[in-house]
Order: sequence, then C-alpha cells, then structure tokens
Amino acid sequence: MRSMKLVAEGQPLQLFTADPPKPKNKEVLIKVEIAGVCHTDLHLIAGSYDMGEGRKIPTGIRLPITLGHEISGIVEEVAETDQASPPTVQEGDRVVVYPWIGCGSCRRCLSGMDNLCEGIPRFLGIFKDGGYADHVLVPDSRYLVSAASIEDPAQSAPLACSGLTALTSVKKCGLKSDELLLVIGAGGLGLTAIQIAKKLTGARIVVLDIDDSKLESASKAGADHVINSAKVSEKDVVSQVRAANSGRGVDAVIDFVGIPSTSSLGFRLLGREGKLVLVGLVGGSVPFPLPLFPLRGAQVIGNFTGTIRDLVELVELVKRGVISPVVSGVYPLEEADAALQKLRRGEAKGRLVLRP
Repeated sequence: MRSMKLVAEGQPLQLFTADPPKPKNKEVLIKVEIAGVCHTDLHLIAGSYDMGEGRKIPTGIRLPITLGHEISGIVEEVAETDQASPPTVQEGDRVVVYPWIGCGSCRRCLSGMDNLCEGIPRFLGIFKDGGYADHVLVPDSRYLVSAASIEDPAQSAPLACSGLTALTSVKKCGLKSDELLLVIGAGGLGLTAIQIAKKLTGARIVVLDIDDSKLESASKAGADHVINSAKVSEKDVVSQVRAANSGRGVDAVIDFVGIPSTSSLGFRLLGREGKLVLVGLVGGSVPFPLPLFPLRGAQVIGNFTGTIRDLVELVELVKRGVISPVVSGVYPLEEADAALQKLRRGEAKGRLVLRP
C-alpha cells in the first residue's frame, strides 16, 4: 500500500509503503481510484486556521496522517459480520466515500449530522487516514454511497466535499425562482454551486472572481453575469451587482473564499432578508455593522459540508446528468504536492484530483 502522509506542519508530504490494512468488525477496505485535492488540506498542512487579529487555532490533527477526504473507489474487501446487520456493499462495487464520520453517540451524530459532531470526530483524511493512498479503510459500509452508473470516478470523488458543500450552501440560501444569488469564488465549489442553483432553483446568478479564465468557466456553468473584481473598484462592483437586481441588494451570497474583503462585500450587497453563507476558510475576521441585522433582517450562516443524506441526493443528481463536477487536473499519487502547490497559487480552474 502506498500513501502520501503529512509528517510535519508546513512540510511536503512523504511517500510511505505498507501492507494494506485488514478490515475487521464492520470495516470495508476500499481500493482508491480517485482522491480529490481540497483547500482544507492546505490548512491541515499549515497546522492552523487564521482567526484574524493575529490569532490562530490549531487544526487538532495528529501526525503523521494520510490526507484526502474526497474519495471514490472500489470495494476490495468487506469484514465478516453477523447477519443481523449485513453490509450494504459487496466486493467490486464502485462507491463514493462519505468521510465526515462522527463519534456516533453525540446528539448531532444521532440526528444524522455527523459532519457537525460534538464528540470526537473520525473524519477521514483529517483525524483518520484518508484517500491520498491506494487503499483506505472505512469503518462501516453505511458510509459508502453507490456510484455504479458514474463512469468516470474523477466525477464522483469531489462530490464528498466540494459538491456536498456546494449543494448544502445553495440549500441554506433558500432561493426562489428569479431571485439573485451572488457567488464569490469560481473554483471547483463555485462552479458546482452555479450548476445546482441554476438547475434546482431557477435563480439568477452573478459571480465574482479575479481570474478571467475562471469567470469564463462560470459563464459556461450557467452564470448570468460575471465580474472581475480585480479590474474594477468595489464601488463599481456594488453598482453592477445592484443593477442586475433592479437596484436592490441580492437575495443571497455564498462566499467560497472567506477573507475579510469578500465577506464584508457580500454582507454589504445583501438586500432585505438576504442571507450570507460563509464557506471559505482562508481566514481573518470581519466587523459587521450590528444595526443592519435587524434593520435589513439579514442573516449570516456558516456551512460545513453536509450529511450523508445530502451526499446520496447529490450523487443522484450527477447520475441523472443534472450537474457535472468540473475536474481540471489529474495527478499521480506521488505528485500530490504539485497539485497542492497549484491549488495554493489559485491556478486550479476546477477540482484537482489524484489517481493512485
């Protein structure tokens, strides 16, 4: 078994070799076909999250760890178990792995919200070894979603985080047909969110980014208006966005970047009862003017991935051809650092993935 592990904060990943783990109890061994490369991995490598004003909080991971929480693959071995709870998969099945595995006993996990576990979470690729490897061990078959009819595994791996987060972010906006959504950031998540919002809600969409090629991809994905915020003043951005909504503020904003300038701009652009959904983890802090919350009925909502029910829904949307994840680069496992560096430089026009 080959795996790329983080052994020290801020350092390149290292290649390890070992025998594949043997599944026991309810565990399932997955042969990894594709592992997605996520911005969260960059924070894990850095070892902390930027809270603004010079404050940082540690990620809480223990090293060494195999990164990678976006995983698609083939069931290679299923542990023997009693027939009272037979596995839901069999050897040879192609699956997407739900990596947001909680403690299983806190109130969030018991309500199906493992991604917001209040106990000791077991997220794959973060707190347990993940998919930057040719095999990964999943603790229970119930965390596996069938991807049998998705021919290209590169289309299914990003669903477990990028696609899942895009779906739940759009859901939290509560959009109606012809309302205006502002998407900040046209990377892999933004491009997926555009497709979801356009096809599931009928909303109109404005996209902000600083890269013309990404904005071109956003237009192809269904955006009605695109603005390069690096080429115009903030005043002009506000004017153009409001003009797209008959002079009103927008109905919802999804900030996939998460820095003070993008979040404060998103809040400034909200209309009455507008919702700002914060997703990006780049970091910093923002002072919001408190009177505008009651005066506008504004809401600021955080979003972290989604439930396994959400993932099942998303996989079905892909199977039906409603949405198609945008994958812009495929790298060998040993070139994980090259993919991470490209992501760090902001050069990825869609999702980057590893093929072990």
